[in-house]
Amino acid sequence: MKLLSRKSITAATAVAVLGGLSIAAVPSEAASPVHHKAGRDDTAAPTLTARQLAELPLTERHLTKQEKANLAIVLRDYYVAEGAHIDVPTFVNSFAKDGVFNDMVAGQAYRGDALGNVLPYMKGLFSDVHRDLKRITVNGDTISIELSIQGTFDGQLPAPTGGFVKGNGQKVDAPTADFWYLKNGKVTAFNCFVGYSKMYSDMGVNFDWSSAANRH
Repeated sequence: MKLLSRKSITAATAVAVLGGLSIAAVPSEAASPVHHKAGRDDTAAPTLTARQLAELPLTERHLTKQEKANLAIVLRDYYVAEGAHIDVPTFVNSFAKDGVFNDMVAGQAYRGDALGNVLPYMKGLFSDVHRDLKRITVNGDTISIELSIQGTFDGQLPAPTGGFVKGNGQKVDAPTADFWYLKNGKVTAFNCFVGYSKMYSDMGVNFDWSSAANRH
């Protein structure tokens, strides 16, 4: 099986290594073994080996023990956000009690129980949603990632004018920048900047919401 390049590695294959799986494991065939106690405070912390770290598109490879632990948590969150194996409890449990997910471009903030709405919403748009991680920078308790959100628009998008824009099978590749902030092994803030203009263009939505909704 051909290994993925460091410059183009999906979140699912990146984090499959957390369970000792090969970096080239097929994501849809690999169950995540690191969240068997999802939703509980005693969920085992994920870890990364030197070999696994070598396969990631890191800008700096000399990470401290704490930085490696933080990175493992973030990569696990990407893994459980994949369309093939959404795991809402594990994602929510990775956040501190007052932790927040900020959709910076849309101006939406999710806390507490509302954090559980983020993953199902994306899967509702793109059933095969995944993240292509292109560049990862770890600096203490802050992790910055350049990526693309990819998938097939086979769900439906709620329109502000009412109704829905139904999926048309178009492929989506939206440039994104994520900034994770952690403390004591928990995510305190996750700021996500999604290139919605490109995403909607890929979906066939041209911001004429009324017409797009009425066509279906």
